[in-house]
Amino acid sequence: MADIKLFTSKPALNSKQNISDFVTLCRTQITVFGADLDFDCMSWDVTDSVNLRGHGDKRVRINFSTHETVNDLNPNQLGEPFVLLAKSYIRYIQGLNPTKNIAFRVSALRAIEFALREANTTNCPTLIDGTILNRASKIIVNSFAESTAYRIGSQLEMIGHFLDEHRFTRAILTWKSPIPRPIDTVRVGEEFDTKRAEKLPSEAALDALPKIFNLATDPKDVIFSSIAAILCSSPDRINEVLLLRDNCEVHDKDSEGRNVYGLRWWSSKDADPMIKWIIPSMVPVVQSAIEKIKKITQVSRDIAKWYELNPKELFLPDHLKYLRNKKLLSMAEVTQLLWSNCEHRSSARIWCEGNDLEFTTQSYLTCVKFEDVQQAILRSLPKDFPILNKDIGIKYSEALFVTRLNELHPHKATYNSNISVITINQVNTALGSRSEYEFESMFDRLGFKEPDGKPIKVTSHQFRHYLNTLAQAGGLSQLDIAKWSSRKDLKQNDAYNHVTTQEMVSLIRKAIGNKAKTYGPLASLPKNIPISRDEFARLKIPTAHTTDFGFCPHDYTMGPCEQHADCINCNEHICVKGDEFKSATVRLRLEEARDLLKKADEAVKDGYIGANRWSDHHRKTVHRLEQLVSILDDPTVEPGAVIQLSGVPNLSKMQFAIQDRETKKEVTKNQTRLGNAND
Repeated sequence: MADIKLFTSKPALNSKQNISDFVTLCRTQITVFGADLDFDCMSWDVTDSVNLRGHGDKRVRINFSTHETVNDLNPNQLGEPFVLLAKSYIRYIQGLNPTKNIAFRVSALRAIEFALREANTTNCPTLIDGTILNRASKIIVNSFAESTAYRIGSQLEMIGHFLDEHRFTRAILTWKSPIPRPIDTVRVGEEFDTKRAEKLPSEAALDALPKIFNLATDPKDVIFSSIAAILCSSPDRINEVLLLRDNCEVHDKDSEGRNVYGLRWWSSKDADPMIKWIIPSMVPVVQSAIEKIKKITQVSRDIAKWYELNPKELFLPDHLKYLRNKKLLSMAEVTQLLWSNCEHRSSARIWCEGNDLEFTTQSYLTCVKFEDVQQAILRSLPKDFPILNKDIGIKYSEALFVTRLNELHPHKATYNSNISVITINQVNTALGSRSEYEFESMFDRLGFKEPDGKPIKVTSHQFRHYLNTLAQAGGLSQLDIAKWSSRKDLKQNDAYNHVTTQEMVSLIRKAIGNKAKTYGPLASLPKNIPISRDEFARLKIPTAHTTDFGFCPHDYTMGPCEQHADCINCNEHICVKGDEFKSATVRLRLEEARDLLKKADEAVKDGYIGANRWSDHHRKTVHRLEQLVSILDDPTVEPGAVIQLSGVPNLSKMQFAIQDRETKKEVTKNQTRLGNAND
């Protein structure tokens, strides 16, 4: 456990001295990232402190490089004295508010340092002010995608608050990030279509994946297509998939005695472990995928189990067990021992030299000791072996996605006696994320491309967006979608909702005339209708756009909105049960309407002119909202049901004019009465 010490600035000291005291504290007394951390090094290896799931043996490093050289082979370090504060801040804030994505914090610091240098300052952090932070925010916006820039901007704001709170700047610093949160609720237009395409797998990818799943014979294509099949069955995060156990399958019966099939999951966020039941149509696919994966990876689990039971002895395949009785091994025997498919004669010698093995000669052959080879391989076993992930307590011998070292590499030879786990980068590479850098994907290997000839590219996270969108379009409740996706916060659902206006219109049209799915005027078709139900639905709901409470199907080509956006008092407006955010808005509006009705009734009692009209309006609003809430709360109304209230007359302009004239008459009459009373 790292020591956490709080820093308290001293008002009597100047900003430079406060920073100096802070750096000293973080350098000498705080042990976050380890007590033996080389504070002055430009790159910190924090793998042991930041346990990332699904990354295998990949090292996690924090590089304090400048903004413009961050991607260079030999980057430059952040300038002095800013770099000392940057390192201290990262170490200190990680102790108070730990995160696994430290990159956002470092990116914000890089932008500040760049802005300082650009302003021709001495890189002294005491000179940071609103102008510097504004410039840093522009650098971030120009360098990152919208969603990433927003998150880095939030870190930038935190840094500014931290500097001001601890008196590290010469002047008071009250600054808020101007980088807006990306709007994910747009459902129409070219902008939405572009964002939707970026979040969801393409049609070509969805068409190619089942074909690859059935055609693949190469082990790596079999595994990666099987991973894609699992991702298509349930909206899971890839690091959760890669930590499935070999006994993850669950067979059971439902309340009606039917067979059901699911997988045991451990969430990578804060949700509890759970069993996710697979929809019947995907059960055979997932069962086949798990079977294929187990068949390929079983030998790797056997190797891991061997080392658990025999931690001091080298695992040898059956056909090589005779080598255990030899004291010296020739280079040919070392090659045979190490790899299953190595064709390079010099590889064994290079491996021995790399592991500092001592050479000897026997019968004119270059040899090494078997014991030395054995110890070298044992030392190269994964860190923390036999534990793969301590958070969920899974061993390498229990993991579904454990392989022999280099088994899935396109060029390197597979090790006979060493193991590794499949990583997120390997999955994304197989799905085409690095095709532009000439990394071959499984689509490339099997000849699948986009219609325009470009490589097919998919990310593992796009399947999660895809399934969430299908669930939204199908009317699944927000609570069920959150549970299905292993989320603790319903608000996160909205970022994964890419249902188009056309899809929502289609949902409403299909519900028209179906009394089990609609409530209100849409539940009944007119008698003796001369056209089909589908044609009537297209005429009744030509289009729709989203509102705070639901959806408005008003056709603006025929005329403007005559309700002035008073949606709850409009007969056209439609609500869909299951959208928790819109339901919450309805309930909030009901509370507000009740409060306004109370005030209007008080105004009527006090004799305010025209107050009775407001009282009538608010009373009707409260009544309609109460009706709507009662339907939303009715357990017999299924999620996804389309609700349309009725009963509010749509007044014409002539009727509005008549009401206005009557009001004016009432005002004139009251003014006359008051004038007579004063006389």
